[in-house]
Amino acid sequence: MLHLAVRMAGHRITALLAVACAVLGGAALITGTGVLAESGFRSQLPAGRLAGAEVVVSTEQSFSSGPDLPIALPERGTVPAELVDELAQLPGVTAAVGDISFPAALVDADGQVVPTQDPRTAGHGWSSTKLLVDAKVDGSAPAGTGEVALDSATAATAGVQVGDRVEVIAAGRAAAAYRVTALVDAPDTGILFADPTAVRLSGRADGERAGTVDLVALRTEPGTEASVAAAAREKIKDTRKGTAKNTSTSTAAEADAPAGLIVSTGSERGDIASPGAGAARSLLILLASSLGGIIMLIIGFVMASALAVSIGGQRRDLALMRAVGATPKQIRRLAAGQASIIAAVAVVPGVGLGYLLAGQFRSMLVDRGVIPDALPLTFSPLPALATVLLLGLAVQVSARSAAWRTSRMPATEAVAESRSEPRTPSKMRARFGLLLIVAATTLSVVPLLSRTVLGATATSMAGIIGAIGLALAGPALVRGIGDAAGRRLRPGVSAPTWLAVSNIRGYALRLSGVVSALAMAVVFVLTYTLAQTTVMSATAQDTRTGTLAQQRLTAPGLGGLPAGTLAAVTRTSGVEAAAQVSDTTVIREYEQFGDPVVESGSAMILTPAASGVLDLGVRDGSLARLKGDTVAVSTEVARSPGSGLGSRITLVLGDGTRVSPKVVAVYDRALGFGPVALSHDLVAGHTTAGLDQSVLVRTDGTEAAQRALTALAAARPGLALAPTDTGSGDSLSDAPPTVWINLALIVVLLGYLLLSIANKLVATTAQRQGEIATLRLNGTTPRQILAMMRREAAVIGAAALTAGLLLSAIPLALLGIGFLDRPWPAGPVWLLPAVALTVICTAFITVELPTRQALRTAPAHALSARE
Repeated sequence: MLHLAVRMAGHRITALLAVACAVLGGAALITGTGVLAESGFRSQLPAGRLAGAEVVVSTEQSFSSGPDLPIALPERGTVPAELVDELAQLPGVTAAVGDISFPAALVDADGQVVPTQDPRTAGHGWSSTKLLVDAKVDGSAPAGTGEVALDSATAATAGVQVGDRVEVIAAGRAAAAYRVTALVDAPDTGILFADPTAVRLSGRADGERAGTVDLVALRTEPGTEASVAAAAREKIKDTRKGTAKNTSTSTAAEADAPAGLIVSTGSERGDIASPGAGAARSLLILLASSLGGIIMLIIGFVMASALAVSIGGQRRDLALMRAVGATPKQIRRLAAGQASIIAAVAVVPGVGLGYLLAGQFRSMLVDRGVIPDALPLTFSPLPALATVLLLGLAVQVSARSAAWRTSRMPATEAVAESRSEPRTPSKMRARFGLLLIVAATTLSVVPLLSRTVLGATATSMAGIIGAIGLALAGPALVRGIGDAAGRRLRPGVSAPTWLAVSNIRGYALRLSGVVSALAMAVVFVLTYTLAQTTVMSATAQDTRTGTLAQQRLTAPGLGGLPAGTLAAVTRTSGVEAAAQVSDTTVIREYEQFGDPVVESGSAMILTPAASGVLDLGVRDGSLARLKGDTVAVSTEVARSPGSGLGSRITLVLGDGTRVSPKVVAVYDRALGFGPVALSHDLVAGHTTAGLDQSVLVRTDGTEAAQRALTALAAARPGLALAPTDTGSGDSLSDAPPTVWINLALIVVLLGYLLLSIANKLVATTAQRQGEIATLRLNGTTPRQILAMMRREAAVIGAAALTAGLLLSAIPLALLGIGFLDRPWPAGPVWLLPAVALTVICTAFITVELPTRQALRTAPAHALSARE
């Protein structure tokens, strides 16, 4: 059977090339997605400045809940400082360092801030030099409050040497003079202070974080890493039990606080060194999971279409085999074996291309600032193995399904039907296709009910499901259209037109397969692209409408705004309102239909004064009550059980702290400002930097106020003043990185889809050599044949565009109503003409070229080759 499958494949090269291209492209896409998913699970960041510590004790920088994937916590948690001395006593420990990080920045002689890798965590105590590997120290350790050590790269940028006096802005305090006592040549060193000074500057002497450190790093004797790590875990467990026993008056959350401590070794230290960067691994998992569904749908559609064309071209051969005694099972096995041979040849280069594609995609993510450059991809055979299994299963199912009808028919009927299509399209297939189209229309209603990014994805899925429904119902629809067109033909119509209409009526299955594939491309491009741009436009609209402030004051080089900035802004002439605005990550826990649900998202940090600079569209309550343990939520959040005004909801802050704040306001503009707004008091002490990120300023609109704010920013090193309205937000030039990533993925998938469609059209036309030869022997001229084929191509292009637009119209109209209060989406005006031109050109070129090639072959030779 295998030998026969190989011999049959050799006579159907054109059709099988379409199958090979579908498999190759599918293998590349699945492998690339698999590499991203595996990297999200297994890739590790370098240990960085913790490379010199074999064992690290810290808070867990991820949140786990049941079977869901862990959610990264980007804010640094804290560890009790008394653990440093306790862990130092463990056998095998040569040094224990309680590491502290806080915002710090060096100011050069010109009053400019010297850039550092992450100014939010650039400040450390001198004891952290014990964590560095092969650090070269030029000078002595800082001893007093007015001394500091610098890393050699920062010192070289500022032109500073040992003994020079410099100005440093630390932890939001005013710039202070320090004498440089040492230069340290090691990566990620930062700005080093005397340990007591670092404790005071970082707020660990008093305040919310008093008596804590960021982590405890242990250096061990050679070969004792594992035993020290085990002993540290036991020590933490004993500490937790003692805390629970001695805190009978504490809440359960407080008693369980030490349970969040973990011990990390080896590659695990990377996420601890950079908790914010470690969140990028979760993003890779989310990207892969969101891509996986649509990629599998498109690949399955393309492969099924390509195999249907290939098997359809061999119906006569399969029918003759039935006539000579082949069983239905043997026929299906033959079709599947032939397809598997082609897939096996194409999957190998496809897998290799997929690994290259994953590398290019990572580069794009790094360039757009979505993931850190330090996060590598993980390459292993697992994505390739998954690709082979998935594609192998898809090929087997598609090939056996394509051969099912011929294999089940009686031998004489199969031979009789091998020259033509079934006269009556399958009613069951048509009904199922119509049901899918109805289901897709129903799914399109989701954006009306949920004005969220998740709600907008329903638009894209509705379009794709509708296109699949069209592929199933297509033969019946095309046959109906062909019959209607045939009845309306004038008696004197030209021969090419009559032939084209006859082909539409007689070969509805063949034509509908091509039309549905092109319609799929139209639907995919329109729904996916316009869903992205509509959400972007709605977000920009919310932000523009809700932002009352004209100016935003930030300090990106300082890690946060210095203390006193808000007061200075408020005193500035022409300022009518000013408020601190920051953002963090929050995890919301709630129940839906009786099942626990965990969602992670961004959250603003606001004060009661925020109502003077922001209009969130508050429906109930007031932002003026946003103080203490309170929170404001969007209407989408408020719809969840127990999340309305006056309720207490369960949240997990960015450092893993569980809180239950009271809802004091419900607002509408969640797209522009996020689903949750936290009280400034609630988040105090639970962010890495501990400083405000920006101040929004509303002025009287005069030039005098603008000049006064500009002078204020210029007089204070590190401050940056920028307008809040930086663009319309409607054009692609204003698109955030995530939108560009999605659009790039759309281009890749569209390229695969169009290539597969083009191959399918070429194969379909090439299989009509016998039909073209018969027409020529009957007196039809080559010119008339070309005219006939062009009319068919016009019908294909027009039908695909019409079907694609109809399938996209309802989802996009409902999306526009739900997000923009109008029955059309937002997006580039050139998109629809570009799609129409691409579809028409694809239809004409892929029909014209094979037809011309067929006309170069003598009719007798073409018929003899077919036989």
